[in-house]
Amino acid sequence: MTFTQPRAGVKCDGKGGTAGPPRRVLLWGNVSIAGSSSWRKRFVFRAERQAAGGGALPSQACDRGPGVFVGVDMARIPLEDNFDDVINKAQRGLRLSDGELARRAGISPAALRALKDGAFDEAAARAVAPVLRLGADQLAALGRKAWYPEAVMPPRGFALFNTPFADMTVNSYLVWDPRTRRAAAFDTGATCEPMLGAIETEKLTVRYLFLTHTHEDHVADAARLVAATGAEIYSSEREPFPGGKTFRENQTFHLDSLAIKTLLTWGHSPGQTTFLITGLAWPLAICGDSMFASSMGGGLVSYEDQYRNDVEKIFTLPRDTVIAPGHGPLTTLGQEKKHNPFFTG
Repeated sequence: MTFTQPRAGVKCDGKGGTAGPPRRVLLWGNVSIAGSSSWRKRFVFRAERQAAGGGALPSQACDRGPGVFVGVDMARIPLEDNFDDVINKAQRGLRLSDGELARRAGISPAALRALKDGAFDEAAARAVAPVLRLGADQLAALGRKAWYPEAVMPPRGFALFNTPFADMTVNSYLVWDPRTRRAAAFDTGATCEPMLGAIETEKLTVRYLFLTHTHEDHVADAARLVAATGAEIYSSEREPFPGGKTFRENQTFHLDSLAIKTLLTWGHSPGQTTFLITGLAWPLAICGDSMFASSMGGGLVSYEDQYRNDVEKIFTLPRDTVIAPGHGPLTTLGQEKKHNPFFTG
């Protein structure tokens, strides 16, 4: 499901609709056929507030959480990693055997196996956290399912697309200058069809397709998007994409009122890049699989370098920077500094 969210102040009214100033809300989505878990039908639909004093958005377009609007069959994008994913990812990255981790944490091998298999035991989780350089309180909150990032209210000129790929979903993004309607796309996800619908409806001209990295789930529909829009495709010089151009670190692209700076945040892949975008209502970091809400990217190339690059290049950005990851929900740097177990240990 793909959605754009309303400005702050537009809230669910508790009756399935919205309260607040009239404004148009666009909802882009992949919607499954009724009664089927497979994603077969894709469409674009629009829900519009009536004129001043008019009615609310329909209940199927209003999430249970305040201020978040979604499509008919999706409440919110789930976190990319559960507590056990975080534990397993940190253990692999630090190259600790089960025996060593259990011994240093002071728990039994059986308790560790259960924890890694998803059976949450808070005492065991708190015991392994410091060994894995994780924040114990933050890991426990994940295990209790007690935390989810507060809703981020994107401004004009931003859209998120969340499409299914195998047993997960993947995000892609559009940003544009609201005056000139010139746009840049970031990754394609499994399909760019809902993105193409947004481009058509918003009458956008796509100048660039930037790739955070070239793993299949992020570039699956790149050829189609380029063919449909004429966009120039760019990836890191450390991770070239066939038929595309490359950029170096700290290169800046200008898109009318927007500036897009490349930050090399590698570790998950050789050229994993975070794009820092300024010119919107707040700084935006489209970071691919560098980090996620309450987690970080797996160090497929280098766990230590992924961690270091996140700390040095993302966690030094302004606290109000919105983090737009390759999987999972939007978050903010301020929230991640409090709630991400990888960066609070």
